[in-house]
Amino acid sequence: MKVVIFCGGKGTRISEESIDLPKPLLNIGDKPIIWHIMKIYSKFGYNDFILLTGFKGDIIKNYFANYSNYVNDIEIVLQNNKINLLTKNNEEWNIKILNTGLETMTGGRLKFAEKYVDENFLLTYGDGVGNVDINKTIDFHLKKNKTITMTCVKEPTRFGIVKIKKDSVVNFTEKDQSSIEDINAGFFVVNKKIFNNKLHKNTIFEKDILRKLALKKEIAAFRHNGFWYGMDSARDNIFLNNLWKKNKAPWKIWKN
Repeated sequence: MKVVIFCGGKGTRISEESIDLPKPLLNIGDKPIIWHIMKIYSKFGYNDFILLTGFKGDIIKNYFANYSNYVNDIEIVLQNNKINLLTKNNEEWNIKILNTGLETMTGGRLKFAEKYVDENFLLTYGDGVGNVDINKTIDFHLKKNKTITMTCVKEPTRFGIVKIKKDSVVNFTEKDQSSIEDINAGFFVVNKKIFNNKLHKNTIFEKDILRKLALKKEIAAFRHNGFWYGMDSARDNIFLNNLWKKNKAPWKIWKN
């Protein structure tokens, strides 16, 4: 099953660093958050990724194109400009990196993945980590037979509120920091019939597609009671880095 990841946002709220880097490449420890997200999926055997890039997508391309050089000791033969790997550290990942446009909204970005995905695929954002059991989300999705399964967590509502009745998302509303509510944590499982909706450059996945499907009761709610955290600000980046440095990162479900 393919894993599609939104990687196109500008991340303007997070820090001055994001002016030079797309948010998915901001580090937790010595690796970018996109690497951590991909390691979560890889833990469950999902190694076929589609990255939907926009803002500074060329930097994401360069990172993965040169990944082997970053994680290994190398020998550079200047006479012929050849690089030899002296160690053999690598990931078993197949990565498609698609340029979806600088100003394209999330729904428009998703359209670019249509020709590469199968009947069902995995979808998430390039800025959130958690110890979500991906296989359980897939089993739940197949059982509920909805267009989308959305992983939901209870969180002080910095994000859009999800209203759930009997394992179905019935509404999707704006942020309200006055209470603790179910929120959209990403980590979706999606049926390809999502593309029956009109997805164009200005389509916002969350507002135009999720709300529409919620009213039709076509979103199943997979409740995750473990750890999840979205990196939405500089403070979030510091928090996640501190967990990583202390070896207390709950999303690290893979072995070194």
